[in-house]
Amino acid sequence: MANIYDDVVEVARRTMVLFFVVDTSGSMDGAKIGTLNQAIEDVIPEIREISGNNADAEIKIAVLEFSSGAKWVTPFPIPAADFEWQYLNAVGLTDFGVACRELDEKLSRTNFMSDITGSFAPAIFLLSDGAPTDEYKPSLDKLWSNNWFKKAIKVAVAIGEDANRDILAEFTGNSEGVLTVHNPEALKKMIRFVSVTSSQIGSKSSAVGKGGIDEVKSKQEEFLDQVNVAYSNGDFEDDFIEW
Repeated sequence: MANIYDDVVEVARRTMVLFFVVDTSGSMDGAKIGTLNQAIEDVIPEIREISGNNADAEIKIAVLEFSSGAKWVTPFPIPAADFEWQYLNAVGLTDFGVACRELDEKLSRTNFMSDITGSFAPAIFLLSDGAPTDEYKPSLDKLWSNNWFKKAIKVAVAIGEDANRDILAEFTGNSEGVLTVHNPEALKKMIRFVSVTSSQIGSKSSAVGKGGIDEVKSKQEEFLDQVNVAYSNGDFEDDFIEW
């Protein structure tokens, strides 16, 4: 007699890509890049657990670094279960415009968003300590015409007072999405918070509708609500002692 469960088919989960966009210019050398590497490596197991316990979506990770030019550390989004952080080195300029072009190219159903099971809009985490050294505006404007980018959870961490928070706000769409840190301990806390919170929010089904990228504006708002709660709880206390 056949078991009644023999014909049960596992439903494929959708995908949510978490992008790390990392400034690896020369000014990041030393404690900044060292802390960043260690903090992201330390948080990967938590992202792996969130993905493994999520019935709605599998989290995948993509890493783009930019300095004198930009390059993908990951040739394609890698499942969190298989992802290992590769330590980044810091040298060169800050070609933010090139990074925007690379991101725009990959945010497409013919590239990184091509999963056959479907994709939630991504979460994009930008970390930078300076200002662009190239002509970034045309590339950023084009990126903002990309629907995947418009509907993504977008957050930027400004590392130190030399970071251009106005330009980072152009990337996130508002100043509330730009979070400033002044020392290694604050950076570690912020990387953990952003990585975990954006993964939790971005990889769950929306309460309104089930479709692609139309659902995610509310997720951006939900993420910013969590930021405000964390600030009000004193989770991001920063003694403003610089690097």
